Amino acid sequence: MGDLGNKADQAQGKIKEGAGKATGDRELEGEGKGDQMSAKAQGAMDDAKKKAGDAAEKMKGMFGSKE
Repeated sequence: MGDLGNKADQAQGKIKEGAGKATGDRELEGEGKGDQMSAKAQGAMDDAKKKAGDAAEKMKGMFGSKE
């Protein structure tokens, strides 16, 4: 998704959580917290993919690409 999309999803979750707290809607509050956690997890996965790709490129550079 990308960092910007993850940040937007986190912000949307924060808004839902706040709206749930303000209205006493525990389901909406929980949904907002879940959205935030999901966006954070997706961000961590995106970071891990990027680091793995960077490491693979570095290894190609060290040992030469056979392509």
